[in-house]
Amino acid sequence: MFESKYSKVLTVILVVVIVAIIGLLAFLGYDWYQKYFLENEALAFVENYTKDASDDNSTENQNTATDDNSTATNPIDSINRTNTVSGASGNEMPTYRGFNVVGTIEIPAIDIEYPILEKVSRSSLETSVAMLYGAGINQVGNTVIIGHNYRNGLFFSNNKRLNNGDVIYITDNSKNRLTYTIYNKFETTPEDASFYSRDTGGVPEITLSTCNDDSSRRLILFARAE
Repeated sequence: MFESKYSKVLTVILVVVIVAIIGLLAFLGYDWYQKYFLENEALAFVENYTKDASDDNSTENQNTATDDNSTATNPIDSINRTNTVSGASGNEMPTYRGFNVVGTIEIPAIDIEYPILEKVSRSSLETSVAMLYGAGINQVGNTVIIGHNYRNGLFFSNNKRLNNGDVIYITDNSKNRLTYTIYNKFETTPEDASFYSRDTGGVPEITLSTCNDDSSRRLILFARAE
């Protein structure tokens, strides 16, 4: 009798362990699937988006060299000072997974490339990074871009690895592609927005915001267009 009950208990424990393992594998598999396909879809979008910007810049550079035998100026010197959250030249904004896109972000140091979505919502932040506040992508002033830290490399999960001097490339819907250099990194409370509106000295700046690994604080990065 005792051995029979003991065997039943072991059987129940074994079933629970097997179910737990299957559940864990399913969770890990879904996490990998989501990360793999989101990253590849985002990469394809950014490559196509920035290819247009590279082609435009190459044509502009060639025309400048032909016209006055000088090198082209940095886009920051001639950037349109009006808000660029609308589509370029009055056209409709590009979309990604049903969300309007205001630009793209590339950070080589952590190997990420994502569309920057126009609206911040639960569903948009499960899709990509998004613009929360500010003057607008590549506009004079500060623009805040936020993204989740899923602790798996997706979105802004690896922002903690970034340091002062690392570069960020931002392309807007007018096909201006600016290089930003990180100059400040710190943590603060989730409620702190005191640095959103700040004097940028007449140049575009961005602020990247995400959670730290235990979600108790916010990891903040300041970067300035060069």
